[in-house]
Amino acid sequence: MIALTIIQILQVLLDVVWWIIFVQFVLSLLMVFNVINMSNQFVRSLYSGLERLTEPMYRPLRRVLPNMGGIDFSPMVVLILISIFDIILRNIAVSILTGGAV
Repeated sequence: MIALTIIQILQVLLDVVWWIIFVQFVLSLLMVFNVINMSNQFVRSLYSGLERLTEPMYRPLRRVLPNMGGIDFSPMVVLILISIFDIILRNIAVSILTGGAV
């Protein structure tokens, strides 16, 4: 049962990371289209905080991904990797619950 608890905790952490990336993406779109203004202290602090959280995940991918003319695909790649890892965790949990080999 401890393995299932660890898997569930990891899934919650993956969900939190997914939402952080999603909120940063929406916020950056709103800034690009001038819906919100970076001169607002709250917006600037929020975006800066989100950028500090996500930059360590994006940096290695940006070195590998080709330059697409200003479009950053690293958040999408991280979200895909999170989804793949979540599928793996779910399959391990099912395997544990059914008594199958891991």
